[in-house]
Amino acid sequence: MAPISAEQCIGGRDLTEPRLSADGSLLVHAVAHDGAAWLVLHHLDGGHQQVLANAPGLRAGRGMGGGAWCFTAAGDAVVYVGVDGNLWLQSLTGAPPRALTDHGPDRSATGPTAAPDGSSVVYVLDLAEVHRVRLADLSTTRLDDGNADFCMDPFVEADSLSVRWHAWDVPDMPWDRSRVQRIDAEGHVSVVLDGGGAVQQPRVMPDGTPTSVRDDSGWLNVHVGDRAVVAEPFEHAGPSWGPGQCSYAWSPDARSLAYTRNESGFGRLCVADLAGGVTREVARGVHGQLSWQGTRLAALRTGARTPTQVVVYDTATWERSVVAVGPAAGFTPDALPEPELVEVAAIDGVVHARLYRAAESDGRLIVWLHGGPTDQWQVTFMPRFAYWLSRGWSILVPDHRGSTGHGRAYQQALRERWGELDVGDTLAVVRHAHDAGWARPSHTVVMGSSAGGFTALGAVAADPDAFAAAVVLYPVTDLADLAERSHRFERHYTVSLVGPLPDALPRYRERSPILHTGRLRRTPLLVLHGDGDAVVPVQQSRVFAQRVATSGGQVELHVYEGEGHGFRQAVNQLDEYRRVEGFLARCVPVASRS
Repeated sequence: MAPISAEQCIGGRDLTEPRLSADGSLLVHAVAHDGAAWLVLHHLDGGHQQVLANAPGLRAGRGMGGGAWCFTAAGDAVVYVGVDGNLWLQSLTGAPPRALTDHGPDRSATGPTAAPDGSSVVYVLDLAEVHRVRLADLSTTRLDDGNADFCMDPFVEADSLSVRWHAWDVPDMPWDRSRVQRIDAEGHVSVVLDGGGAVQQPRVMPDGTPTSVRDDSGWLNVHVGDRAVVAEPFEHAGPSWGPGQCSYAWSPDARSLAYTRNESGFGRLCVADLAGGVTREVARGVHGQLSWQGTRLAALRTGARTPTQVVVYDTATWERSVVAVGPAAGFTPDALPEPELVEVAAIDGVVHARLYRAAESDGRLIVWLHGGPTDQWQVTFMPRFAYWLSRGWSILVPDHRGSTGHGRAYQQALRERWGELDVGDTLAVVRHAHDAGWARPSHTVVMGSSAGGFTALGAVAADPDAFAAAVVLYPVTDLADLAERSHRFERHYTVSLVGPLPDALPRYRERSPILHTGRLRRTPLLVLHGDGDAVVPVQQSRVFAQRVATSGGQVELHVYEGEGHGFRQAVNQLDEYRRVEGFLARCVPVASRS
């Protein structure tokens, strides 16, 4: 099998936020490519495509998130978040858009939601304030009472005056503990749901029944009122890393509810009968951004062998049609294997992982750690994986404790143990891989970015004999510095993951790779970072690399100019692939197939 090129891996488009019009005849979704984003309108019953929201351009969400646009109540226009952070209204006729807000260059709206009577649009500003803009005169009013540190995902109720939204306070992250707040028609703000755990996606059905996704039962399940639609040991949503997640949608007659299910990283679309509780498993694949109107259900769909698609289901037959495909073509099925589920006994429990076996394996293994650390890489289309699989590398993806997708207890197990439990879990999975003969330590590499880079460095420091090399992108290396200088959303994250300062300072110091570089001198390291990173300051990597070198270690550092927390420019993405490949070629000999 010929190796897949880096150009193939970066050549596609990102698709997000498909939405159907009220009668199901129109579909609009976001497209992002090469630093720009816009909306595309499809006439599903026949007709041409039309580009919207490109002057100014769209500030699109990512992946299964969103919060970038909505239809107006009449369905004849869209309201979207522009690259300037303001709301813009554009008619579906293609007329030039007009600005609805003017909050200045340093503030940003998210989650526009049209009032049913067409009079206004409600949105969140800076993930901190809930506002309403009236379309008649463009006057704005703040709706929340300022008692929440963070807000997102507003939903306007049938009276067009009452609004509810997702809120939480530091030091909690939204998956630790969050709540639903509401302003009523008289302007009174109150907490209407606080179950002591995580809650997200608050909405109200046509009959006034509130809905949400919550995990106070131990699993993140969809609830209608206080009842789980399907109480089951599967997650029905991902963690709330940003606005606009839509992992459930009810039918136009409100008798059925479609929802997504996470089955140990694999995805499935399900539909439940709200009266009888019968669940139909409609389709495999990771789904998100559900929109159900008329006789159609639109969604994003992806899988290990399925490039990310915008799909539409006929809800009478559940036949599926593909409206748009994001990633570039040219990936053959043998380059995109389905992973195998792996379970490994570890300290106080079981660690979950997934193994992607290369079709022509030569005994090399990449242990690839997700970021977050409160997150999970579900079984989605991963061109980056295909690149290495086509070069003979198998890939092992651990879900160390703290990962999502395995219930609240599994996710919360990392509290105050980041840099300890995740490291132990990762090493348990790696040792299992070596005992099973999937690879030898001399042919095993650990990779990770952000929090994944932190765990990767911790694993190398704890057991340098387990790895031939490590590749870390914009890694956390100094926990105290992260707590002080990270961006607003994550600035308090270390309180739950490591502990409150100053009492937990010894823990911060013991687990920070930057203070223990002597433990890393036996393993070659490649460190890549962007100089504009607002989440993990690049100075961490500069100081870290210098100290590793001073300790006698082998370290290569490359800083990408103009990049942030993740590399967006195509030239830098290509350089990353080639730089990593060259580094691994120097560190890891090709194993014998015998």
